[in-house]
Amino acid sequence: MPLRVLNRAALDALDPTSNHVVRLGHSSHLLKLRGKYWLIDPVFSERASPVQWAGPKRFHPSPIALADLPPIEGLILSHDHYDHLDRATIEALALKVERYFVPTGVGARLLGMKVAAERIQEFGWWESGTHAGVQLTATPSQHFSGRSLNDRNSTLWASWVIQSGEQRIFYSGDSGYFPGFRQIGERFPNMDLALMENGAYDKDWPTVHMTPEESIRAFQDLQAKTLYSVHNSTFDLAFHPWREPMDRLAELAAKQGIDLATPVIGEVLTVGKPRSNVLWWSQLR
Repeated sequence: MPLRVLNRAALDALDPTSNHVVRLGHSSHLLKLRGKYWLIDPVFSERASPVQWAGPKRFHPSPIALADLPPIEGLILSHDHYDHLDRATIEALALKVERYFVPTGVGARLLGMKVAAERIQEFGWWESGTHAGVQLTATPSQHFSGRSLNDRNSTLWASWVIQSGEQRIFYSGDSGYFPGFRQIGERFPNMDLALMENGAYDKDWPTVHMTPEESIRAFQDLQAKTLYSVHNSTFDLAFHPWREPMDRLAELAAKQGIDLATPVIGEVLTVGKPRSNVLWWSQLR
């Protein structure tokens, strides 16, 4: 698995007037938004599991060590599943994150992970807030929540629209295909970058995860400029071959003339800046 190792100096050298997205793996991303650092669904543990001796194990190390992360202005969570909300990561970052932005009910999870209540802000769908010059809006998704057998759907799940300066970034979180994508695109036109779930689907889970064909359709509903593939290449969470989501997505995007971003783990994408996309997995056995 190719990996671009990151360090603090390289991050700090990124243009502080631009918006950057750094792929950490799966759905975890580090953002540098006009000079301030943010995290989306950070998972640094070895396994996406309630225990570290069993469960899906990562294919690759993190491109940057948890201890080497810069101070984080904001941390955004989509929902409370273990591959998106990781206790060890949250506890390690407790003194490094200024604010947490989470769907309704997820705040209680963070309180149990040593996060101070005054640092947490909960959002229902379509609710917005502003922090450090960034506007955040929790938008709908079609998924579910829960971390044990008896707490299913006790907390909300969400996608997010992140606006920094004149640029908008969409993050789908986990979602099945549903009409909400078109509604989001209508409310937030001119989306510059859409981080779209593409992986861990199954014919028995049609309402909570998207096939690559549905990810393309959702992206077109949003009418965004660039499609950025997430939720793949780090954990084995479904029965399909690990390369299949990207193979299918890349073929569809090429046929339909869609600007596709499939970054290597650790790669930096600068929003709105021209780039050449590489199908890096195609050369792997």
